[in-house]
Amino acid sequence: MSIREENLEIWGAKKHNLKNVNLVIPRYKFVVITGLSGSGKSSLAFDTIYAEGQRRYMETFTAYARRYIGEMERPEVDKITGLSPVISIEQKTVNRSPRSTVGTITEIYDFLRLLYARVSTAYSYHTHEPMIRYTEKQICELILKQHHNTIIYLLAPIVKGRKGHYREVFQQILKWGFLHVRIDGEMKEIMLRMQLDRYKTHDIEIVIDTLSVKEENRTRLMKSIELAMKYGKGTLMIMDENQKTAKTYSRFLMCPTTGISYPEPEPNTFSFNSPYGSCPRCNGLGYISETDIDKLITDPRKSIRAGGITPLGTYKSNWVFKQIEGIALHYQFSLDTPIEQIPEEALNIIFYGSSKPIMMKNETSNTYTYSNNYEGIINFIVSQNTEEAPANIRKWAQQFMHTKCCDVCNGSRLKKEVLYFLIGGKNIAELSAMDIRFLNEWFDHINDYLDEKQKIIAFDIVREIKTRLQFLLNLGIDYLSLNRSSQSLSGGEAQRIRLATQIGSQLVNVLYILDEPSIGLHQRDNHRLIDSMKALRDAGNSVIVVEHDLDTMKNADFIVDIGPCAGMKGGYIVAQGSYDDIVKSQSLTADYLSGRKRIEIPRIRRKGNRESIVLKGAGGHNLKSINVHFPLGKFICVTGVSGSGKSSLINATLYPILNKYIYRAEREPLP
Repeated sequence: MSIREENLEIWGAKKHNLKNVNLVIPRYKFVVITGLSGSGKSSLAFDTIYAEGQRRYMETFTAYARRYIGEMERPEVDKITGLSPVISIEQKTVNRSPRSTVGTITEIYDFLRLLYARVSTAYSYHTHEPMIRYTEKQICELILKQHHNTIIYLLAPIVKGRKGHYREVFQQILKWGFLHVRIDGEMKEIMLRMQLDRYKTHDIEIVIDTLSVKEENRTRLMKSIELAMKYGKGTLMIMDENQKTAKTYSRFLMCPTTGISYPEPEPNTFSFNSPYGSCPRCNGLGYISETDIDKLITDPRKSIRAGGITPLGTYKSNWVFKQIEGIALHYQFSLDTPIEQIPEEALNIIFYGSSKPIMMKNETSNTYTYSNNYEGIINFIVSQNTEEAPANIRKWAQQFMHTKCCDVCNGSRLKKEVLYFLIGGKNIAELSAMDIRFLNEWFDHINDYLDEKQKIIAFDIVREIKTRLQFLLNLGIDYLSLNRSSQSLSGGEAQRIRLATQIGSQLVNVLYILDEPSIGLHQRDNHRLIDSMKALRDAGNSVIVVEHDLDTMKNADFIVDIGPCAGMKGGYIVAQGSYDDIVKSQSLTADYLSGRKRIEIPRIRRKGNRESIVLKGAGGHNLKSINVHFPLGKFICVTGVSGSGKSSLINATLYPILNKYIYRAEREPLP
């Protein structure tokens, strides 16, 4: 018997409500498991077949490894034969980390990072000129050409735009054997115990050599350049004796006008999950949390003693209130003064702390002492909203904060200099923000932006990106962008993205089990999903789908119908075979497929209670400042193609407004 004729055989499946089920499923086919909700579909597909496949995989680990992973419980089944390695694609398995995006899940962003590291062009963020880099030999030739027959100073920059007295630096320069330095544009000889004003910003360069630029001095010039590069860590400066300004040369990417340099681009330079590429303000999240004064002071007419500052509550005899009493004494108000009448300077100290000592009242002796550790209420709240803080403390702090787009990276998650590496005038964040359909079109013309050498370097990378983009297009999620957070994806979208990733992995002889992948997908795109699942099958895999969708069942090679009812009355195989076989059976599923039963459309519609909820100017995500009336007392359906804005309107706009109004929830609605 050939491998193509083997079956997946299940004997005595009893998990949950399954009634000692025996079943033979053909391998390398597109199989649908259907039936009434609660009839046992997931118990068979996930809790039996997938669980046994996962357990067998774990059994291949060493006993030492299994000690740390833990033993997996054997599913309630007598025997399973013909089981391939199993991959489950459920709706709930997507990574909900704020750092996870569509681009990282599908690995397209990883290829984008590699592409930008290899063929992008760097530009100065000051002058927007292309950045340049030189070798020591190129620098030597430029100096001989541009400064012929003139005397020049070769300088090695070691301090640039930093405060300090630098006494130890000057001592170290003397130990290296150099006698002169250029400090803030002025040449000076290094003196014993020499130091600078520690509170001023300084530029310091070592004078490596002073020489006349002639062909016969080429060897000396070359050695001096190498020495300057060594102490300047890849950068040197050349100054003509008749000029006051110095010109910078670097073996790294450098702005020819201002002298600023970028590190050599590597894939992690473009990663918002790496300290080499992430925005230092938001740490690569794209947003920051700020304390909201309106949440700290809900009623400015209240006094501090009466709980006017919400996080403090009413007066208690603790060190915080004692310090605030000291501030009150200094600014001549009391804890019974309404907050709106407290001087602004005093409120700033209460909220943001003070570098000066704060008086603190001693209740026993009724005297005041000075405290140096008052950090302020806002600073304390911010310090509690960290990943290291316990979850309950973090939740307490977050009720007084709101999130907003990072004002440094404007939501791109990346460092400023990273955004100045361009291909065809686009940086990596701009490509990530494009809808996938438009990004795919951009890559169709990428060769227009590359020279011949870059085309050769980029060929394989672009091919991988295009292949993965096509999988996403085929699954009908072309409206998403690579920077879309995985937290904002619906269950169906997340599952289809994982499906696209699996298609891209090009594995064979694998059993894929999917959980209702058509959820959230408009009928317009249904055939794309079905074609993708068939592509998995045609690549040499078995595909089992738990599904109710009519089109999916019509396209299946084999259908298993579980029933006849839900719960204790379910758990039986009521029909199996092709679509035509199922339609001819007497199951509840067959009744609806054949038209013997159907959900009748009501002849009379409810009139409602004549009240409405009205949303005006809804403009979140892709909504175009729309006005919507929702008549109350009616069954309302909001529909439209995937990505048209349904969830943005209801889940992210209307629901948070109502939740905030009725339950005082903290979630902010979209505009």
